[in-house]
Amino acid sequence: MKRLVMIALLSLPGIAAALEESDDLPPMSYDEAALLPIRSPSLRPGPVEPRANNLPGITALFLIGDDPRSHAWLQQRLPELQRLGAAGLVVNVESAVALQALRDRAPGLSLTPVPGDDLAQRLGLSRYPVLITATAIEQ
Repeated sequence: MKRLVMIALLSLPGIAAALEESDDLPPMSYDEAALLPIRSPSLRPGPVEPRANNLPGITALFLIGDDPRSHAWLQQRLPELQRLGAAGLVVNVESAVALQALRDRAPGLSLTPVPGDDLAQRLGLSRYPVLITATAIEQ
């Protein structure tokens, strides 16, 4: 399962750069605005039941969208997300302005716009915002 999640993440544009911590590679360059809007039809804002996860070695990551629930969750969980060095995947966002507003709320964190349907399916998710760590999936 760990390999499937990592392969899924690394196959999405920009995720490899967001999760990669190597200083000897040049930054990945792409026209982010050309990716927008990002829509993940299988995911929508809502409650997530916490559950155990077994993905040893995975970098903490979180899924959010541009909606009131995600904005509030991001503000509430920001210190923990920063402490974990979590990578943010923005799975529903319409514009560069909306993406920037999310980034402004998350200093020190990377937020990458990506469709989240494949990852959500692999992890059995249908709602966000959600934090995914090696040991848990929680809101």
